[in-house]
Amino acid sequence: MSAFAWQPDEKTRVSANATGLMRALCVPDFDALALCADREPQRFHQAFFRKLDLRWYRPFARVIDESRGIAWAQWCVGGATNVTLNALDRWRGTPTYDKPAVVWEGEDGARKDLSYRELDREVCRFAGALRTLGIGRGDVVAIYMPNVPEAVIAMLAVPKIGAIVMPLFSGFGADAIAVRLQTGGAKALLTIDASPRRGKAVSAKAIVDEALETAPSVEHVVVLRHLGEPPAMRAGRDHWWDDLCAGQPDDTPTEEMDAEAPYLLVFTSGTTGRPKGVVHSHIGFMAKTLIDLWLMLDCKPEDRVLWMSDMGWVVGPMMVYGVSMIGATLVLVEGAPNFPDPERMWRLIAQHRVSYLGVAPTTIRTFLAQGSEPWKTWDLSGIRVMVSSGEAWSPEAWNWTFENICRRRVPILNFSGGTEMIGIVGCTLVAPLKPAGFNCAVPGAGADVVDQTGQSTQPGIIGELVMRRPSIGLTRGLWREPERYIEIYWSTWPDVWHHGDLASRDADGHWYVHGRSDDTLKIAGKRTGPAEVESLLMGTGALAEAAAIGVPDSIKGTALVVACVPRPGVVADDALKATLSRAIVRGLGVPFQPRAVLFVPDLPKTRNMKIMRRVVRAMCSGTDPGDLSSLVNPEALDELRLLGEEIAGERASCGSKTPE
Repeated sequence: MSAFAWQPDEKTRVSANATGLMRALCVPDFDALALCADREPQRFHQAFFRKLDLRWYRPFARVIDESRGIAWAQWCVGGATNVTLNALDRWRGTPTYDKPAVVWEGEDGARKDLSYRELDREVCRFAGALRTLGIGRGDVVAIYMPNVPEAVIAMLAVPKIGAIVMPLFSGFGADAIAVRLQTGGAKALLTIDASPRRGKAVSAKAIVDEALETAPSVEHVVVLRHLGEPPAMRAGRDHWWDDLCAGQPDDTPTEEMDAEAPYLLVFTSGTTGRPKGVVHSHIGFMAKTLIDLWLMLDCKPEDRVLWMSDMGWVVGPMMVYGVSMIGATLVLVEGAPNFPDPERMWRLIAQHRVSYLGVAPTTIRTFLAQGSEPWKTWDLSGIRVMVSSGEAWSPEAWNWTFENICRRRVPILNFSGGTEMIGIVGCTLVAPLKPAGFNCAVPGAGADVVDQTGQSTQPGIIGELVMRRPSIGLTRGLWREPERYIEIYWSTWPDVWHHGDLASRDADGHWYVHGRSDDTLKIAGKRTGPAEVESLLMGTGALAEAAAIGVPDSIKGTALVVACVPRPGVVADDALKATLSRAIVRGLGVPFQPRAVLFVPDLPKTRNMKIMRRVVRAMCSGTDPGDLSSLVNPEALDELRLLGEEIAGERASCGSKTPE
């Protein structure tokens, strides 16, 4: 067991959002609150809705209905609401209406701020514009835009008229967009003329035009003028954003939607086959985002929130809807955290007085590799809470952040789940924290760690992360694919959600996530996640990043291969290979001695900075890498592919040869 790295003081405990809900439920501690959520969902959610003052057009008759089975649970039966009602309409006539809702900075340094009043006005105008195009209830509207204020406006205007938001990663190419438009049956697409990407203008409209050649369902394309580069416009189909909004009223009614009506369709990539269309309802995503962001991660109305994530990944919508429902301020940033200034993210934190920071550990490792020391230049003392998600921490990156950025004062609240349900395990401010761990499960999910028979594991044993309860924020299925939904998530064990992550708990009840179970390493009979190997590699101080994968081996079944990105100035030679190999053997034993240590300039990643280990494994074993549409750096595959061919050649000629 690890020692506690951070403990809440009395002031933090008393003022935490979780403490307020504990009082409302008359429970003594967070464990009792979580137990109430799992065993008494009616009582828990009613108290939660009252505490957050969620707004309804029609009250619900029943919190949860599982008559169709746990996989198809229905929530707030009979109720009517709308996510935009709770994100914008509710603030009219309150002091929040005139506070900043969005503070934006472009890649070129351009600035634009919107108060809640101004945001409401622009959302109403754009909602009216969409209605003039015949778009309304149940229509799917794709959004292919970078992080500009109009993307937030669109995300709120679409559900306001009862339509379904389908956000697309702004780095997608035409083929990836076309597949999602075809699957989702989008009626309209919202985009931008062009946007800067690390100093280079990229024509989003040209990419859209190519995608639409094979997506006949799209009847309308709305284009925002951003860089001023005039794209080709097709008469009757293409419309300028500002032209459509001209003359629209500042107030337009919000549709009264059934609580379980779908409003968000987010695609997540699979290891094989087509991307999966994850469906979220008005009440589901709204309530779960507030459980995660407000209850678990303690976001408050006075916070200024920065979490640099694209709208095409679930954190983007979580920021748009969650921050506005809480009444906080979203610091929205176009572009990358380290361009055009390598210290850009830290400057943004200081200049925009960010108090609530979300990061991916991979982003922190990027700054580590740069040799960044932002605390020497920028005032980071305004940070109150740091939230981490997306990847497992390496000990070096976590300690660097906690010691230098957090100054041991600011808690790092780890958070893990997925597009399908947002959070499963996380952290609360009312309990101590351990390095790189999670101090609780998210209430209402019935989280557990199980062995291959579906039985709960003992402390310290790695198993599969599952849910035994249908969280209110759980996807309502896969878009038009109910059988696929059951097969992927519910068919491993009866009435148990199989998430696909490896996890463990220690004797203190703290949780650890060890990577995807499809990334599992089972070598000489020992099963572990890649994080354990990668932590040993990163502990040498010689690497910026590492990915551990398994390749077929005639004797061991699986042999270990590690792909490594050396730090700047570190010589990638045989001596370094030997150093890295020894670090693994010392930590895990001789059976884990790697067959190969590969040096590469970069590792394949998604836009939200997750290392795609399955792609590394495919390149090294010559197998199908599956869906690559979320890959942000395809050039990273070239070197891996060449090195993979060398490994395959050695395997064929030398059997299970391992380095000395």
